[in-house]
Amino acid sequence: MANRNEGEGNRTAAKEYNTAQQAFIRAGKVPPAAERAKQAINSAEKIELEKAEAIGRKPAAPTEKKSADY
Repeated sequence: MANRNEGEGNRTAAKEYNTAQQAFIRAGKVPPAAERAKQAINSAEKIELEKAEAIGRKPAAPTEKKSADY
């Protein structure tokens, strides 16, 4: 793992993510995960999942004020 800040488009993080995803697929974990997701959507958990999705779709709150906002 690189110790320097690569900023947006961090190639090291992207490579690590892609490697992990490929390992997940090669390990045969996709079909069981898909089945668990299907069961969750077709259960009482659906409401909780929809709430989480709505929260995830909200725009992020601003973290800094610009000097023009003072």
